[in-house]
This record gives sequence, structure tokens and C-alpha cells, in this order.
Amino acid sequence: MEPMTDDSWKSDPWLGVNPIDPAFRDDPHPLLRRLREYDPVNETPMGVWRVTRYDDVAYMLKEAPAGVRFRDGSAFGSFGVGMEGGPGEFILRQDPPDHTRIRKLMSQAFTPRAVERLRGRVQALVDDLLERAAARGEMDVIADLALPVPATLICEMMGVPLADRDRFTEWTAATTHLLAAAFAPPEVLERGLAAANELIAYFNDLIAARRRDLRDDILSDLIRAEEAGDRLSPSELVSQSIGLLIAGFETTIGLIGNGALLLAKHPDQYDALRADPGLAPSAVEECLRYDGPIILSVRITHQDIPLSGKVIPADKPVMCMLAAANRDPDHFADPDRFDIRREDNDNLAFGGGVHFCLGAHLARMEAQVALGGLARRFRRIEPKSDERVWGKSLFRVLGTLPIRCLS
Repeated sequence: MEPMTDDSWKSDPWLGVNPIDPAFRDDPHPLLRRLREYDPVNETPMGVWRVTRYDDVAYMLKEAPAGVRFRDGSAFGSFGVGMEGGPGEFILRQDPPDHTRIRKLMSQAFTPRAVERLRGRVQALVDDLLERAAARGEMDVIADLALPVPATLICEMMGVPLADRDRFTEWTAATTHLLAAAFAPPEVLERGLAAANELIAYFNDLIAARRRDLRDDILSDLIRAEEAGDRLSPSELVSQSIGLLIAGFETTIGLIGNGALLLAKHPDQYDALRADPGLAPSAVEECLRYDGPIILSVRITHQDIPLSGKVIPADKPVMCMLAAANRDPDHFADPDRFDIRREDNDNLAFGGGVHFCLGAHLARMEAQVALGGLARRFRRIEPKSDERVWGKSLFRVLGTLPIRCLS
């Protein structure tokens, strides 16, 4: 689809911001800026609303009477009929009280204290991966760093065999498209459903084996809760296992990959991080704000919601455009400037409210170690190509990022 020029986008029902347009995925920020300035709260041809201002997005995520389920109990872009234990039951697709019950059960493994205990393991893993790259003088950031770090850690945390990583990496990427099934082409939806069924079968087998050999890992803890009989149903056990595996590494690949590309394209910022490793936390926050892997989060209104001079009716899906909010000039000074020293960076990349990302602390720590490790180990990193090659995920996750590593 060719990008619209002049004012032709104003007559487009999507106002020039169509989620299935490849140009939107490649560089959504100019399109979102224009939409935010022209019509910050608007309804799409599909009856889905969009909000783009920081204050409106934050309100929808944190305060508005809204959730992730319609009045009839279905979720946005419903899928997976007959897929008991499928990703449709994952915590991200649940409202309270089920959401509250399940989140409380899983949260202990992802607290800041629990995550910090894993930093040494991540550091050792990153150091080893970067030494291998240094010996070659080049690397694919995705295959050689961004994927193995979070995939290894979530496998170890959950008790999933790392040897199976190549099998479920394809499945998890395909399954992410079910989160936007309403927009997915039939062939993409078919692949997503097939991948979800593969994951269900995989975890059914793994859970059956683990019941006979419970260990000190998240999967064993979930099994114990399911066997207690009052905290987790058998189908919820499979759903949370699949969801944690997907959430545990898919978007973190995007965070580390996109972050590495940003630093490579902004050598002054790379040099600042190299000179001051203590900037790693703020560098990660700026990567999340400036070009995070997740463009939007959907909420369903539970009652009529007045917002910026309009009224969004009850029981309507609302796209909270995180990427637009994170570059709102009314909230961030000079928002289109990439600045790892930016202060008060309260970006919305991980959502907000009761559905704030459970693994946010883990993703942040992994990215801090990975991106900080790149800057510490290499004097300069240079992309081999200006072309962005996207992976198979729904999210903005690069499929490959070849770079030269200059020691």
C-alpha cells in the first residue's frame, strides 16, 4: 500500500493509519503523530476506537471503567473456539476476579527482588554471547543476543527444556497474531491457530511429565496450584504456561533488538552509555518510549466514557495507542529526539492499571544487561544494512539485525 500524500488521508476512513498497512509497521510514528494532532479520539470503520494522547491513553489504562472482555464474556478478536487451555484463557485476556486470582498466583516469580536475583545469570549469559561475537567481529543481534537471552531465562524459570527452543520459537511468533485476530488475514489466523494447538499439545505432554517429577520452577508451582483444586483449573494451567512462555521472550526480543538498532543509529548515545554504564536503566526506558515493540493495547469500555470532547459508548473496543502516547509533546519535551539521559520518563510501554505487564521488571533487567553489555564490550556497533527485516510476530520484533562489532 502506497503512503498517502497531501491531504488525501483525511478522506480515508482510517485517517491514513491502518494497522494492516506495512508502512505503519515500518515507521508508525509520523502517522501516529499526524493522527494525534488531527483527531486524537476517533472511531475506525470496524467500530474500534483509538486514543492517541498521553493523558487519554493513561486514563484508559489506569482509571477508566474498562477491561479486556465484552459484556457477553468474549474477548476482542475472539478466537480459538473449542481450544480448551488455549491462549484465550491467558491472564492478559481476563478481567477481575479471575485476573486477580491468577495474577496473585504468578506474581511472586516476577517481583523486583526475584528478578534481581537473576541478574548475575543474565550477565554471564550476555558476556558469553558477546565474546563469541567479538571473535567473529560481527553478529546478528537477534539470533545471537536478543533471542537467546530472554528465551534461555524464561525456559530456566519455567522449567521448559531449552533444547525445545527452536520448536516453540516459531509457534510463539505465529500465536501472537491471535491477539489481533480481528485484523489478521485468513492465512495468518490459520497459522496462528495451528501454532496454538501445537503449543497446547506440547504443554499437555510437558505438564504430564512434570506431574511425576515436580521441581523448583514456575511450571511446577502452577501444577501444585492446579492440584490444590481451588486456585487454578486444568485448562488455566495450560493457558498460563503458554502465555508466560510467549510473554517471557517474544516482546523482549523486540526491546533488545530495537534498542540495539537505536543505539547503533545514534552513536553519540551509544558513546554516552559506553562512558557511563549507569545509564543503562534510563537507556532502556528511552528505547521503550522511543520505539518499543508494542504499538497498542486494547481495552473494552464498561460504560460510556467521555474523552476529549467525544463519548466512547459502552462495550466498545478501544485501541490505546502506546506509541503515540509515548511521543506526545504535551507530556515529553522534544519527543522525537532519542535521549538516553531523559529524566521523568514515565512511558506507557508496559501498559498500566491492573493489566500492567507482569514481566516488566524481568524485561527491563534483561535489556539493561544486554544493551549495557554491548556498549561495554564494543567500541562501536554498525548495522550492515539500512533495511529493516521484521520477524513473524505480530509485534514490532526484528527478524534479523546483522551488525559489525568493533572492539
